[in-house]
Order: sequence, then structure tokens, then C-alpha cells
Amino acid sequence: MRFANRMARLGTESAFEVLAQARRLEATGKSVVHLEIGEPDFDTPGNIIEAAYSAMRQGATHYTPAAGIPEVREAIAAAMAKRGGVPIGAEQVVVVPGSKNILHFALLSLVEAGEEVILPDPGYPVYRSLTDFIGAVARPIRLREDRGFGMDLDELESLISPKTRMVIINSPQNPTGGVLSEADLDRLAELAIEHDLIVLSDEIYSRICFSDLPAPIWSRPGMAERTIVLDGLSKTYAMCGWRLGFGVMPAPLAQRMETLLINTSSCAAAFTQLAAIEALGSPTSELAVTTMVAEFRRRRDAIVEGLNSIPGVRCLLPQASFYAFPNITGTGLSSREMASRLLQEAGVAALAGEAFGEAGEGFIRLAYTKGLPDIEEAVRRIAAFVAAAAPARVG
Repeated sequence: MRFANRMARLGTESAFEVLAQARRLEATGKSVVHLEIGEPDFDTPGNIIEAAYSAMRQGATHYTPAAGIPEVREAIAAAMAKRGGVPIGAEQVVVVPGSKNILHFALLSLVEAGEEVILPDPGYPVYRSLTDFIGAVARPIRLREDRGFGMDLDELESLISPKTRMVIINSPQNPTGGVLSEADLDRLAELAIEHDLIVLSDEIYSRICFSDLPAPIWSRPGMAERTIVLDGLSKTYAMCGWRLGFGVMPAPLAQRMETLLINTSSCAAAFTQLAAIEALGSPTSELAVTTMVAEFRRRRDAIVEGLNSIPGVRCLLPQASFYAFPNITGTGLSSREMASRLLQEAGVAALAGEAFGEAGEGFIRLAYTKGLPDIEEAVRRIAAFVAAAAPARVG
């Protein structure tokens, strides 16, 4: 079979590849601690599940308007207006079966082949994959450990050219757990307005944070007209398998995305959309989120303390998300070798930092989406592996 050339430009997510490898190892009897997948290990709150059951029983098993059920779009608009402190209308909201659609549709709608997209490095691999897929040119901006994985905005400005069309930001970040500062967002907003750039702000981890976040970039004057917010319910409410994402954007773009939905997946499932109203508006849901984030904080503190006790390894304290991104250069191992050998020899499933971009070399990503006993066991295994594999280098 002959494939279209564009298929060669499409990447993948290594987390699912590592998961498959780990499952094969487990099938041979090997014990594996799974820290590779960025999915909360909590169940979806019961009140949200009941809302979905109720919706199905009342007939919500049919097509919906492509951009989403009106009252669902209104609920999302209200929640986002509360977050940003600026008015948002339901006509600015698009509901999708998985938030990656917002990224893909934004690129398809706004970026021509040959135009440039500035994106974070290290960053979520799908940013680069879909940018390449549509024929645009990726311009990585390095997130530096010595800046808390923030951006050097002077460096970003130097990347802007007449061909630059879009800047993608992710705060809180995957894979680093970093957060862009108020000053960084202020400067980025100035650059976006000065150079007439679109900003795609991936805020999927915005509720999994351990201190107050800066005001979102789209709350700044002049930015609502040029910002696309990518978000969803998967991380916040432990609903990854429900496949319910949404975007907030200028209304004319929302209309174009509605057309793309009509031509692709038609709509998100009706009963999952209606469950979103319960998720976003119920005190029971909010209590579940608060409880989950508190547990993630405990896990974060434990894994970072453990990693920093290992010679040759250092790890910044993540400000948000459920990822640790330790620097392993002191072990003398590359990120790919470290991740591969941790799985094969130590039974710890982790991701190589280079899977998130060139700037990820020298790091690995560990998702603390397992309980404290698993995290403590993983740290013990990593420490034993490093001591045996690289004693001369870390001594």
C-alpha cells in the first residue's frame, strides 16, 4: 500500500509505546511500576457518572449540534469567565471528543504550509507532530531548568519572523511541571500583539496546581481576540476515557471549527457533554478535585525528595501537573538509555526526556499517578539501578 507523504511527518506519543512494552514485560512475570502514563489513577467522581447515566436514561444518545449542546457550551463559558475574569460567550466555545482536536483544528484553520509555529521544547510531542503534519515549520523555544522551565522571552522574540503565525504555550507544563510567570505572560502578550500572532494556550493542567497560577494570557487586554484556549475534563476530573475536551476562542474561529467537526467526528457524545455540566457546577465535583490535588501534592513531595537523594540525579519541585522531570546527566546515561534500562532492568516505566524535544535530553519524565507505596518502590528501584549502573560516574 502506498501512503501519502504527509504520513511520514506524523509522530506519536511514546507514553503509549512504553506502556505496551511494560505490559509485555509484565506478561513474562516481571514486576513493573508504571510511571509512564499521564492519567490520574482516581475514579471519575460518582456524581459525574450518575449524571451521565441519567442523561442516557433520558435519551441523550443521539447526535448533538456539532460544536456542542448549547447549555453545555454555556456552562463551560461561565466556568472559563470565572477563571479569567473576562466575559466569555457560549458562541466562543467548541466541545470536542478529545482536546487534541482543538490543536489540530486551530492549525488547520489558521496556519498555511510553510508558515512557522513557535512551540515549547521540551513539550507535549503532539504539538510538533501536528505542526509537521500540516506542512508548517516548527520553531522550538527552549524551556530552561535554571529558569524553572520558564521561557526566555528575548530568545522567543529572536525566533519571530515574517512567517511566524502562532505560538503554542502550555502552562502548567507537560513534561516539566513548570508554570510560566506573570512577567513571561505579560511579555508574550506584548509580542503577540506587536507581531500579530495567534497564541494557543494549552491549559489542560490548570486545576492540578499547588499554588495560585498567574492570570491566564487571554485575560490581558487585546489577547482574547488572538488566543485559543485548549482545555478539557480528562485531567481535572479523572475523565481521560470520556474523551471530552473543549476550546475557547474568537467566535468566527469557533464557527470554522464547527465546520471541521461536521466533516470529521460530527460531535462529542451527548451524555458525556451533559455530564460536564455536573462536573463544572457541582460542589461535590470540586471537593473531589481538591482531594485529588492534595494527594498529588503528597506524591510530588515524596518523589522529588526521593529523587534528590540519589547521587547523579536532581529534580526541581514541580509547581503543577503530576509530572516530575529529573535531570539525570550526573549519571552519565542518556535519557533514552536511562528510560530503557530502568524498564528492562529495574522495572520502572518512565519516559525519555528527548521524546519531548531536543531540550529534553538529559531528563526523564515520571508521572506520579500511582499511590505512595508505588512511588516509594520506584524511587528505591531507581536508586539501586543508578548505584549499580553508574557508580564511577556519580561517585
